[in-house]
Amino acid sequence: QVQLVESGGGLVQPGGSARLSCAASGSIFSIYAMGWYRQAPGKQRRELVAGITSGGSTNYGDSVKGRFTISRDNAKNTLYLQMNSLKPDDTAVYYCNRDSRWFTLLPWGQGTQVTVSS
Repeated sequence: QVQLVESGGGLVQPGGSARLSCAASGSIFSIYAMGWYRQAPGKQRRELVAGITSGGSTNYGDSVKGRFTISRDNAKNTLYLQMNSLKPDDTAVYYCNRDSRWFTLLPWGQGTQVTVSS
């Protein structure tokens, strides 16, 4: 059974950094484009903020471009999101999954909470 486990969130001050990890098991990780999504407080929709293809090409939403970096380690079946210059608007639960623009989504993991506040 496919399982996605996110980690690395927490309370961060504005302007600070955090690094999220996503461990994927039970699936052929390397062949799929993957993405990081977030669900802000009070919002029902999860927003795709960063994507990475199987070959390592990356793309970002306008709200995070220049501040977030997505990467992957196919040998470890792990996806990463380096977040710099964090803003209060980045406060959300962050999830990883296949890139929904190309592939069917897997069952969602529990996500990891990132709170940006002083």
